[in-house]
Amino acid sequence: MDSTPRDQLIVALDTGDLSAALDMVRRLGDEVAWYKVGLQLFSAAGPSAVRTLRREGKRVFLDLKLHDIPNTVTQAALQGADLGADLIDLHVAAGAEAMRAAAEALQARYRDRERPRLLGVTVLTSLRRLADQGELSPAGLVEAVVARALEAQAAGLDGVVAPAPAAAEVRRRCGAAFRLLTPGIRPSGAERADQQWIATPQSARAAGADWIVVGRPITAAPDPVAAAREILGALAAPPADI
Repeated sequence: MDSTPRDQLIVALDTGDLSAALDMVRRLGDEVAWYKVGLQLFSAAGPSAVRTLRREGKRVFLDLKLHDIPNTVTQAALQGADLGADLIDLHVAAGAEAMRAAAEALQARYRDRERPRLLGVTVLTSLRRLADQGELSPAGLVEAVVARALEAQAAGLDGVVAPAPAAAEVRRRCGAAFRLLTPGIRPSGAERADQQWIATPQSARAAGADWIVVGRPITAAPDPVAAAREILGALAAPPADI
């Protein structure tokens, strides 16, 4: 990746308290440029969560995993864009029509200016089973993620949200321009918690991730600034050190 570690790290603000989230953002200061607003914070604070982060000069991944009929998905994506989100995700399982409609609507609205990127959610990092495959093996995970990434690419999305173990194959099959965000990131030795498919920052970077999402290893750390710096350092390490 050509971007800097600061461009690659997204810190997840998984809290229902906007004031606490803002305190964390200000504590981390210039170390972190990107933040994730997910269902918990958005359900508690609504659009104010995105607007507050934008006022702080931060970039926002709006992680609501939209999944509905095409018109609803499209209008929700446009609303997220109007709030100032830089990345917006929707489930690939919403279908090709919903993905295509949302992508075309964003492209039309932002024809002459930089637009938010639209990412398709492939397989959640907490899942051990898929309805159509049963228990997931590592090979089965890769197969499922790649199939959904190809669907997203064909529908015009900018990239996908995908577990790190499948990232390298998605990158190989979908090409360098297709954007890749990997959640479930844990520094070496950190607890797995509720994640099934995890990876270190170094391995996700080596697999071709454009962005990594890190939550509790930073926000629940005794010293969040030091934890963020450690992950940024891991992302900056040369490939030979990984």
